[in-house]
Amino acid sequence: PIDRQIDFVPTSTPYDPRYMIQGRYLASNQPSTNYIDIGISTGASFQSGFFDRDSFVEIMKGWAKTVVCGRARIGGIPMGVIAVETRTVELEQPADPANFDSDARSIQQAGQVWFPDSAFKTAQAINDFKRENLPLMIFANWRGFSGGMKDMYDQIMKFGAYIVDALREYEQPVFNYIPPFGELRGGAWVVIDPTINLRYMEMYADRTSRGGVLEPEGTVEIKYRAKDLTRTIRRLDPVSRELVAEINLYITGSTNSAKEELERQLAEREKSLFPVYQQAAVMFCDLHDTPGRMLEKGVIREILDWRTSRQFFYWRLKRRLGENNVVKKILSLEPSMGYQSASKCVEQWFNEDKRNDTTQWSKDKVVAEWLEQCQQTLSLDDRMKALRKQSARHDIHRLFETYPDLLCEILTDVTDDQRTQLNQILNTKTGKK
Repeated sequence: PIDRQIDFVPTSTPYDPRYMIQGRYLASNQPSTNYIDIGISTGASFQSGFFDRDSFVEIMKGWAKTVVCGRARIGGIPMGVIAVETRTVELEQPADPANFDSDARSIQQAGQVWFPDSAFKTAQAINDFKRENLPLMIFANWRGFSGGMKDMYDQIMKFGAYIVDALREYEQPVFNYIPPFGELRGGAWVVIDPTINLRYMEMYADRTSRGGVLEPEGTVEIKYRAKDLTRTIRRLDPVSRELVAEINLYITGSTNSAKEELERQLAEREKSLFPVYQQAAVMFCDLHDTPGRMLEKGVIREILDWRTSRQFFYWRLKRRLGENNVVKKILSLEPSMGYQSASKCVEQWFNEDKRNDTTQWSKDKVVAEWLEQCQQTLSLDDRMKALRKQSARHDIHRLFETYPDLLCEILTDVTDDQRTQLNQILNTKTGKK
């Protein structure tokens, strides 16, 4: 059922992202607070994931293991999915048969990091899903790109640009969702930012997620260095303030033993308070990375709860797919209208059917059900015909303005019956006036 809650909840410790996508089976002796008993004789139970059960099919599994890609279904709707491996994985590099001095090596790759191979895999998966016209779900949990010298030689910048190119040309809904305890930092945010493709991309975040250019510790090191923390301690701590005042009473440059003792006490006081003030600075910077702050700055569309996010994304996806289909039909009839104008046209039709209750337009479920009802009752066909007629009228007016003699040439070619019918129409119009 689409309205079920998600049983598996990601944690702050490393976990298998496949559990988040497709769920997992639990043994009877394995602790779990939320699971669904499947009622088989082995005593196993199933802990559901984000997508429909047994619908996830992973692709490119053995390559670039720090990224998990595949296809899955949500409420029966197929989607492409990209998730991030949070655990450290091993990259096996075999020896070169042509070089007798080479050896097989095993390289450790950290989780939540884009390496050259995983960035290329991400771009390749997006391109594959684009050719299949699949909507895309990205569980964004990257701390950035691996920026070592070897990674630069392995063209990590180029593969990161491939991701941007693939998303820029995507023509199906793309949902970026920062999962629970996930992070989206630095260059990783840049390559999947919704501004790359505003028409189709949207960003969401869980309540326990974090996002920003730098991590709080890095922000403190750059914007609030040790000297700034020392000044803060001397300004706020009463003991340090008194010691500084007593030290300032002595003449500058004097070497009094009492002054040296005061300076020693001040240094010890600052040393004992420094970790506390630094932690407070880190917590203050962390408050700028919360979902509430991201929503306030307009970089995400909404804050979600993981347990109920499945239902939200189902209706959001169904609404976007139906809305895009109608907009594309409108643009095929009136190419000069533009995407935004066509979307406004759909909104106007919706408000007319809902008696101008504009608050309903923001409810994905209501709009999705309205679009589905319109397809069943063919109520949009009449509006499409009217739109096609209006488009034809505009084309005719434009032709007459461009070629004024065209009307006379057309009238000379009409038949007697058509001329009689035209006179009746003109007399009717004249009589009304």
